Amino acid sequence: MANLKEIRIRISSVESTRQITSAMKMVAASKLRKAQNAITMMRPYAAKMHEMLQNLAAGDDVANENAYAQKRDIEKVLIIGITSNRGLCGAFNSNVIKRINKLMITDYATQHRAGNVDIISIGKKATEFFKKSGYNLVQHHDEIWDNLNWKSAQSFVEDILEKFRDKDYDRVDIVYNQFKNAATYVLSVEQFLPVSPIEGNNAGKKNDYIMEPSLEVIVNELIPKSLKVQLYKALLDSNAAENGARMTSMHKATDNATEMIKDLKLKYNKARQATITNEIIEIVSGANALN
Repeated sequence: MANLKEIRIRISSVESTRQITSAMKMVAASKLRKAQNAITMMRPYAAKMHEMLQNLAAGDDVANENAYAQKRDIEKVLIIGITSNRGLCGAFNSNVIKRINKLMITDYATQHRAGNVDIISIGKKATEFFKKSGYNLVQHHDEIWDNLNWKSAQSFVEDILEKFRDKDYDRVDIVYNQFKNAATYVLSVEQFLPVSPIEGNNAGKKNDYIMEPSLEVIVNELIPKSLKVQLYKALLDSNAAENGARMTSMHKATDNATEMIKDLKLKYNKARQATITNEIIEIVSGANALN
């Protein structure tokens, strides 16, 4: 059994850790409220923009003539992976990295073997992993999380749109965690380019829009803006999901530390009682020996 000094040191260490995890939980909860408000306000606008975009993409004129809606044979792929800059948020980052790896060996296995899958990472965790793994990491934008806003989020989107127009890429996907609530997020893979028309139950239900000045002008303005909104929404989703995941992880860590402290104190009391009992036995034995 460990001596009393070792147990006291362990109790003190775990109590310090509990203070840190509790403070991190409070910080994450504070950031979560702001991030949740941002994504809640953004979603209706982003959803309507995306709906309009899909309706327009369903038209033959747009699908055939607009560069962002053209479907081509998939030879070169770009994957945008969104993680966080920091850890201590459970499986938040590893889920995104694993999903990208899975895409590499399933959906884009042929392109990956040919070296035709590029990656743009947003977040230090993804950047560090893909640099070490030897993948085609063409860009990383970890600085976005230092001050997430519309301007910083659009710093590289124009470059992606231009490369798709120039046929440097035939498909662009976004892999990120979608925020549901404080304790839940959903790993999502979204097709960013080419723009996909409405599918499923809503297929064929196109809305009739009155175009002024013309369909071509509206589409050329609307599609790039809608794509920028789509990426910004993904960043806001990921930011809220990260803070929710960190708050949950730190809450569990704090609870675990509390349980560990209880166990250590029980262990300390047992060791202390055993020490006192041994001392009493030695005193009694010594007294008997003198008699």
